Amino acid sequence: MGVGVCRLLLGATFVFSGYVKAIDPLGTQYKIDDYLGAVGLEGVLPGYVTLAASVLLAALEFSLGIFMLLAIRRRQVSRIILIFMSLMTLITVWLAVGNPIPDCGCFGDAIHLTNWQTLGKNIVLLAAAAVVARWPLKMVRFISRPNQWIAINYTILFIIISSLWSLYHLPQFDFRPYHVGVNIKKDMEIPPGAKQPKFKTTYILEKNGVRKEFDENNYPFNDTAWVLKDPDKDVKTVEIEKGYEPPIHDFSITDAATGEDITQNVITAKGYTFLLIAPYLEKADDSNFGDIDQIYEYAEENGYHFYGITASDGEGINHWRDITGAEYPFYITDGTTLQTIIRSNPGMLLLKDGTIIRKWSHNDLPSADQINGRLEKLEIGHPDNDTTPKKAARIVVWFILPLALLIIADRLWAWTKWVKEKETSNKLYQLINKKKMRKKIVAGNWKMNMNLQDGVALAKEINETLKADKPNCGVIICTPFIHLASVAQVLDQNVVALGAENCADKEKGAYTGEVSAEMVKSTGAQYVILGHSERRQYYHETAEILKDKVQLALKNGLKVIFCCGETLEEREANKQNEVVKAELDGSVFNLSAEEWKNIVLAYEPIWAIGTGKTATADQAEEMLAYIRSIVADKYGKEAADDTTILYGGSCKPGNAPELFAKPDIDGGLIGGASLKAADFKGIIDAWKK
Repeated sequence: MGVGVCRLLLGATFVFSGYVKAIDPLGTQYKIDDYLGAVGLEGVLPGYVTLAASVLLAALEFSLGIFMLLAIRRRQVSRIILIFMSLMTLITVWLAVGNPIPDCGCFGDAIHLTNWQTLGKNIVLLAAAAVVARWPLKMVRFISRPNQWIAINYTILFIIISSLWSLYHLPQFDFRPYHVGVNIKKDMEIPPGAKQPKFKTTYILEKNGVRKEFDENNYPFNDTAWVLKDPDKDVKTVEIEKGYEPPIHDFSITDAATGEDITQNVITAKGYTFLLIAPYLEKADDSNFGDIDQIYEYAEENGYHFYGITASDGEGINHWRDITGAEYPFYITDGTTLQTIIRSNPGMLLLKDGTIIRKWSHNDLPSADQINGRLEKLEIGHPDNDTTPKKAARIVVWFILPLALLIIADRLWAWTKWVKEKETSNKLYQLINKKKMRKKIVAGNWKMNMNLQDGVALAKEINETLKADKPNCGVIICTPFIHLASVAQVLDQNVVALGAENCADKEKGAYTGEVSAEMVKSTGAQYVILGHSERRQYYHETAEILKDKVQLALKNGLKVIFCCGETLEEREANKQNEVVKAELDGSVFNLSAEEWKNIVLAYEPIWAIGTGKTATADQAEEMLAYIRSIVADKYGKEAADDTTILYGGSCKPGNAPELFAKPDIDGGLIGGASLKAADFKGIIDAWKK
């Protein structure tokens, strides 16, 4: 329960924080610049670097939030979030103590927190991150691991495209005071009775070479010997208690030529007013200056107001006029205010009676077709009808709905798989479908162990044990060549079949030390192991050699247990499928469908043979399912369903039941555990559980 609550808190916070940053990449960039300025690095990084950082930061937060909510890559994501929150908490300690920036910007312009509130929030999130990182596997997955890549890539793609779209156009949601629908004059007003701010003014006065600070309570009005030397430096007024602050409190327009404040003229003007907003003309995009000129001419012809507003000085204005030929007038406003009004340089507002009814990026300025009459009769002369519910609906359609469909499809797939596993493990189901079930086998591979007498004794013990307690599967023991004939005499091969560990790739001839398939068959053996990793590694058996061995074994009436598997290096390089397919292609996929009926496959992860390591049941099942799929591609689904595939990698009595419960694992090729009758019997008995 606690992990679930922490997961929900972290996921929701990261998603919201990341999204509001992503849809306002310029606003996030401005905040990054504020942080750089606070540590004395203002202007050190180029603008494109801080802009890229803002996009990537937003994408990281949003993606981590989605991954947390869906429990995708639970361990990695929980650790990354813990590291992220540790760093953010340290930063907000600095913000709270030093107050270098009044607003951390963690939720963009959607929610403003004080630095102390942000610190409190981050401490709570850090604690939640610690809980989740401690118990990540307690988070229930909504999407199974094999399908998580879809959600990962779709989430990252969605959020980056959202940022780029907002960068090219305008933020999809506008949380700033100057959004469409706002009457600027009304939002600048202070209501009657509103709390007023309180200020304190201090004065540093000097008398007989002594400097002392005074305020209005102890100012020495009667002692004229105290003198104020420098009014600009020695008089300080600070706000000691905040009062009511209207939503818009920093909007003013000044005529650069005369110094006249024309704010009221603009916000109280009747009818339509175009405001060209260019915070810094030196950095403004001039690619669409022709559209701006066209709108200015349209305004002039139809009697609408048109103001160019910038924070640039006369040199910047003249530079813009030189490169664009602009004839419209420019007025001065604070640059930060202009960047707050619109996230575009330049951008354009359309006011009607002081109310913002339209906002355009320089990439979306109205075309000639859109301004071919009076604004009163045109669509753009009326408020934009792209409402917040419509924008939210687009997010649902383009992101939430596809993810929901993926989750539903994945859960249905997982449920179907679960039902299939339950059916396969159900004994009544197995009894009813006995004829359709492929053979289950536990095969022992003694390797180069046991002298003749000990080997015969072990074979006899195994045989007697299984005769007394009938196994629920086929049992094979594969012995060294010297044991075959003797062991065959003590086995009841209706209970325990006999197999060899190898045979020659030649039929007969002057091959000293080799044992042919015909010789193996003559001892009474029914099976032979071919392609074992140790034969490939130590004796350099190639696919062609194994191909010849398989043909000779089948020709002489032997059934083949054919081994395939990857090394640790190949698995770490994610080449296991490629390696296994190549081994089968090179040696057994040339067989006819009739010959294939005498093949038993054994998957042996080489990194788990004799090392004590074991592939997890899920890893083994994944590989055996893949092997069955490529058999189906070669010989058809029915043949694949009939093919027995064994797992051969440190299988023991303790892990055999879990391995054998998997639908594609039909038994095991057992090494060391087959040298003791009790251990071997324990593995065989896993089929009874």
